[in-house]
Amino acid sequence: MAANKPEIPSLADIVAKVKSGEIFDEIKKSIISSQVWTSSFRHGYADTPRNRVLQIVSNVWLHLHPVKIHRHALRIRFTWCMGGITFLLFLSTVVTGVILMFYYRPVGEYAYFDMKYLQYDVPFGMLMRNMHRWAAHAMVITVWLHMFRVFLTGSYKPPREFNWVIGVFLVTFTLLLSFTGYLLPWDQLSMWAVTVGTNMARATPFLGHEGPFAEFVGVTPRYDARSMLLGGSLVGPPALLRFYVLHCIFIPLVAGALMIVHFWRIRKDGGISGPL
Repeated sequence: MAANKPEIPSLADIVAKVKSGEIFDEIKKSIISSQVWTSSFRHGYADTPRNRVLQIVSNVWLHLHPVKIHRHALRIRFTWCMGGITFLLFLSTVVTGVILMFYYRPVGEYAYFDMKYLQYDVPFGMLMRNMHRWAAHAMVITVWLHMFRVFLTGSYKPPREFNWVIGVFLVTFTLLLSFTGYLLPWDQLSMWAVTVGTNMARATPFLGHEGPFAEFVGVTPRYDARSMLLGGSLVGPPALLRFYVLHCIFIPLVAGALMIVHFWRIRKDGGISGPL
């Protein structure tokens, strides 16, 4: 017996549904019932007493701490404390970075000498710079270990797949923070390292003039991903200023916002996932 084939609506039926608005209701219903939507949003928008309570409970500022903690979430052998250590290192880099900003000018003529002045003449300057540097290196290590732990314990599975994607973005921004900060000492090591790193951007699909589909988009060596990062064709003062803004303002703000979402979703997804 042949399987029943779904009926294909006629053009007149589609036009009638568009005029009545029924087709938009069907599209909305299919989107809300999809796995992507249910993974991102836990409840609807109906104005009910329950949802009014959820507006308070779901707010990261009004409901910062969970009501209860699972016993396994306190075991170091399960969590490794890598998430908390990574956040602690991020706070350390923020505090020390703000202190370093008082003595640093992102200008080609002064950046290297400001770094040396900070290191050898400013009281506790070398301590602040080394704390910032080693906390940044340690953060790269701990964020990868945290991601490895999440993978081993299956914490990326439903209903936590949305938070897994947020974590992947956070790993990417952590690497970008480390990369953009590498140029700020403005010495030969940092300049040539950034030269090699930004040269890879030339092969970016669609955005790099040497990458796939470059002819389709129409990018050129003057207007592509590498020139956008450097503000020109070579690593010079414009690149230093752009990396300074990315490192001190743009990326930390985006990463901080994603961290808030990340912490909030851990609690709203039922806390740290249980042992497999």
